[in-house]
Amino acid sequence: MFSHVMIGADNVEESKQFYDAILGALGHGPGVMDDQGRCFYFTDTGIFAITQPIDGQPATHGNGSTVGFATASPELADAWHAAGVANGGTTCEDPPGVREGGIGKLYLAYLRDPAGNKLCALHRMG
Repeated sequence: MFSHVMIGADNVEESKQFYDAILGALGHGPGVMDDQGRCFYFTDTGIFAITQPIDGQPATHGNGSTVGFATASPELADAWHAAGVANGGTTCEDPPGVREGGIGKLYLAYLRDPAGNKLCALHRMG
């Protein structure tokens, strides 16, 4: 469905360190910087990117927005969360754990990145 997700950050290098850690916990390699100072994480199914806003204004997080990352297990979601907290992220929402609702049983872990963007690691329980 999606080709890419790009988020804004005033300090791309600080954000890269954070995302290298949390995405590394999920088995992804470090981000790649381009000549415009943007950072890209490439996978077979899409691209995640970080950039300073092109309009020159400060980066802001989307109120009500969440970027979700799929995980293969609850343990990987926990490792993702721990890597985020250890690298400048802050925990938000409820602690990592199982949630049940209309779309089934999910294991969720939430963080805010150093720029304030809300993130989630999600594992669909079987």
